[in-house]
Amino acid sequence: MKITTQGNGIRIGTRLEEKIADKMSKFDKYFGEEGSLNVRIRPEGSDMVVEITMNFAGKIIRAEAVDEDILTAVDRTVDKLESQIRRQKTKFLKKKKEYPGIVSYLEDDGGADYDFEVEDEANITKRKQFALRPMTSEDAILQLEMLGHDFFVYLDSDTNSVCVIYKRYDGGYGLLEPQY
Repeated sequence: MKITTQGNGIRIGTRLEEKIADKMSKFDKYFGEEGSLNVRIRPEGSDMVVEITMNFAGKIIRAEAVDEDILTAVDRTVDKLESQIRRQKTKFLKKKKEYPGIVSYLEDDGGADYDFEVEDEANITKRKQFALRPMTSEDAILQLEMLGHDFFVYLDSDTNSVCVIYKRYDGGYGLLEPQY
């Protein structure tokens, strides 16, 4: 499994990178070389925020944890990532052919202490259609704020593509620009 470690506002040393890679190796034996892990570490006040994004077979799983100690935050994030995989156990088991690595991971440890009841498939409970209006990203942020939403879909007047502007946890804004 390919592991990328990056620090935002912090320098990641070789020893820390090796320790992080060692903690991530638990996923390597189940997912092999097929997946990739991106580990981002950034300071937030006196705490360290660790965010791990796993990309496996076109699916993305993300977890984040905050702690004063980097390695403790990494451990907590790894636990959250594992928990998310386990929570999706029934979905992965239904699609064994698509996710053989994850299925073997879930079956190998005997399923102890995390057998969940079979969940219903995710159902769409509401559909909404709306007209896309061309606007700039600044106009989209204004519209997002006026509506009080967490995200807003719009047609970017500069690029003529559908974009999504969203509120970030740090108070800033993010922009999703799909490539098609």
